[in-house]
Amino acid sequence: MSLLTPFIWILLLLPFISLAFINTKKANPKYLLYFLLYFLADSYIQIASHHYISLDFMGLKFAWAGKFISLILALTIIFSVTKKERHQIGFTTQTNLRKQLQFGILVFLGFLIFDFVFKMILFPKGAAFDLETFAFQASMPGLTEELAFRGIGFWLLDKAFEPKWNWKGIRFGWGFCIITILFAVAHGAILTPDHQFKFDIITIMYLTVISSLSMGILRKFSGSLIFPVIGHNCINVMNAIIRIL
Repeated sequence: MSLLTPFIWILLLLPFISLAFINTKKANPKYLLYFLLYFLADSYIQIASHHYISLDFMGLKFAWAGKFISLILALTIIFSVTKKERHQIGFTTQTNLRKQLQFGILVFLGFLIFDFVFKMILFPKGAAFDLETFAFQASMPGLTEELAFRGIGFWLLDKAFEPKWNWKGIRFGWGFCIITILFAVAHGAILTPDHQFKFDIITIMYLTVISSLSMGILRKFSGSLIFPVIGHNCINVMNAIIRIL
């Protein structure tokens, strides 16, 4: 991955960021800047760790080091803010109203069932079981990416663009849209080291509409990051299981 890739991701989001500014009466660019700085720092931590930190001597092939450092960065930010702000980030065991929580879970499960059926049809099967794959997919991606995207990301962008839409008592805004799309773009667009731009529009559209949207809804309606973290890791483990069937 080229070092310019994170900037490519941001450039792809510029139309949506512009719409957010146009449609928000009192946008706060300061918090958008904070978000961009955090996102770039988190991205480069993981890129640098991939290049410079090798765990081959432990027989590990996944990006454990990068995810662990990403987790430290997120927790440093979370514990540097007030208790009220930690609650806004979703770093809490408290949840929204029971009916809101139930609605979020049901929506997520509906998307998850569709995702399972779709991938059962299209995913290649017959891969060998690998313990590290299951250990990694059941822990690190959901933990670190949810803290970054639907935790700190939601929080900063909601401060930049005040949410103005209300759905079943839950407020949504342009921050929700930006994060939902950015998550998919970061998984479907890449600039290679030799500067070839690879843009998988099918992956981006699917992740936006299915995985990212469902986890965003789960996060908003639950009020806690616990649920999207578990949901994210469930999706990853499900993908691994399907591939070995």
